[in-house]
Amino acid sequence: MIERTLFNEEHDMFRDMVRRFIDKEIAPYHEQWEKDGIVPRELWLKAGEMGLLCCTISEEYGGVGADYLYDVIVFEELFRSGFSGPGFLIHTDLVATYINSFGTDEQKARILPKMVSGEWIGSLGMTEPHAGSDLKNIRTKAVRDGDDYVINGQKVFISNGQNCDILVCATKTDSAAGANGVTLFIVEGDREGFVRGKNLDKLGMKAQDTSELFFENVRVPASNMLGEEGKGFKIMMQKLAQERLAQAIRSATVTETVIEWTRDYVSQREAFGGTIADFQNTQFKLAELQAEAVVGRVFTDKCIEMFMQGKLDSVTAAIAKMQLSNLHCKAVDECLQLFGGWGYMWEYPICRAYADARIVKIAGGSIEIMKTIIAKDMFKK
Repeated sequence: MIERTLFNEEHDMFRDMVRRFIDKEIAPYHEQWEKDGIVPRELWLKAGEMGLLCCTISEEYGGVGADYLYDVIVFEELFRSGFSGPGFLIHTDLVATYINSFGTDEQKARILPKMVSGEWIGSLGMTEPHAGSDLKNIRTKAVRDGDDYVINGQKVFISNGQNCDILVCATKTDSAAGANGVTLFIVEGDREGFVRGKNLDKLGMKAQDTSELFFENVRVPASNMLGEEGKGFKIMMQKLAQERLAQAIRSATVTETVIEWTRDYVSQREAFGGTIADFQNTQFKLAELQAEAVVGRVFTDKCIEMFMQGKLDSVTAAIAKMQLSNLHCKAVDECLQLFGGWGYMWEYPICRAYADARIVKIAGGSIEIMKTIIAKDMFKK
């Protein structure tokens, strides 16, 4: 494998600490969390105490002001472990980033320290039953009433929805203005009229709570607006490259991991007087996946580097998201096949990885949307 030159010795020490945290605080309990459909809030507090949440937030707001690679390490080690319950990525890479980038000083001082500590859990309220990738067509409304806004509407497929204390919610403040009518608000989870629907039963990622959310005359002060009125869509577009990079990081890491699991399994699984690894078909399948994984990793690391330099554009992020998502799903499918019947058993990590993988072609923008972005750039006049 090509050496990853992004990381230094301090990063490596932090990675070792993250792995120990996962082994101690997540691995023994994740199976039960999958049955429960939710991760207990205590894990968030423990992660906050260890400095695993919102690593890039400055000391002024309770963080340590580390570089983005520290967040990347947390995400990678969670993805590598196969334990998909903790929704740290959404909390750190999306919600805290939105507030840190576009929030007022008051909003940041009030919210970010509690997100860093894990006392408050963040969630992103964008998707609606009739508006997924097409966010400009959301219907949740926010109407001005004196010094407040009154929010009515519905969200769906909201990760961390059952646990969330802070929701960055996309609304329409002007239904006739299309994208220019979208406004973001910070909604606290204990506000009257904020109703959590059922915890949704998903194909994969069983331990991560994913909810319907309802807003029934939820009153929030105008000071809870994130950014300016009518600028919400532009704000979301500015952060999509980062969100899609996170999806590529996930897919690159899982792809490498399932190849390792499969190599180890076929090397000891006996069949026809030898091991499955003795067959040329096995060797060629894994060799092909390994070659694609190396290419995907190099490109993903380049995108991380570009992002840290402020140079990652939306088209490059879309290419990374599309290519790595497709590879992720290909890898789990072909690797599961090499496990045979055991690969279909939930007790094997490859089975859970297969179920968890399918969302990557949808989350953060569907594969079809990525193709549209790339094609528009290719044929722009």
